[in-house]
Amino acid sequence: MDYDAGHPLCSCRNCQNPIALRTDLLSKSFIGKTGPAYMFAHAMNIIVGQKEDRKLITGLFTVADIYCSNCGETLGWKYVRAYDDRQKFKEGRFIIERAKIAKEY
Repeated sequence: MDYDAGHPLCSCRNCQNPIALRTDLLSKSFIGKTGPAYMFAHAMNIIVGQKEDRKLITGLFTVADIYCSNCGETLGWKYVRAYDDRQKFKEGRFIIERAKIAKEY
């Protein structure tokens, strides 16, 4: 784990670019394209790609893939829109795959 002003950071496994704060972690119970993933309230040093509708385990969403702003590695996605009212809490949240994180907590 890296530290910045006392806040543990989640970093890109490929280049160590900080991408999320530990305090923004909402859940470790998500599944990404490559396996286990985390949901974060915020992410930093990322590029948000094109929006697209995608059928996921919990329903249909508009999502945008997210990439490391330093090396371009695909990290996961951002939920842009949930079509099911029960899934609205995911809107604006970020899914980052555990395999893309430099160090787990």
